[in-house]
Formats: sequence, C-alpha cells, structure tokens
Amino acid sequence: MSQHTPNALTEIFKRDHDLITRLKTEDAHYARLADEYHEVNRAVHRHESEAETVSDDHAEELKKKRLKLLDEITQIVDRARAAA
Repeated sequence: MSQHTPNALTEIFKRDHDLITRLKTEDAHYARLADEYHEVNRAVHRHESEAETVSDDHAEELKKKRLKLLDEITQIVDRARAAA
C-alpha cells in the first residue's frame, strides 16, 4: 500500500494550507474534527485499497461519516477564510 492517502485535508484545501495549519493549532474543535476525519479517511482508504476488509454496510457508514466531517471542516475553513 502506498503512503499517499487520497482525500487528505491538505490535498482538499491545497490553497489554504497555512490556514488549516493555523486552525489545527488554534482551534481545538477544528483539530478534533481534523483528527477524526484523518482517522476515518485512512479507514476508508484501507478498505478501498483492499488492505483491510470491512462489510459493505460499515464501508458506507465510514464514507458518510467522512462526508459529514468534511462538511463541518469546510464550514470552519470557509468562515476562517472570510475572516482573514
């Protein structure tokens, strides 16, 4: 399995790299969401790359959770971007 995990926040928010780095250190809520997102995203990637087998239902639950977390993170990044 490669070291690259698709859908990483640094990949999704390339133009906001400095902003998400700052949020990670200054906003505890964002940091918690980002950590949870990375954990779920890695689990989805392990499943999709067939490194780990999970049921289809569990895989769908993980994908929905990842999307919900990404929605919350995007709202925070958008607000921080607008405030900058």
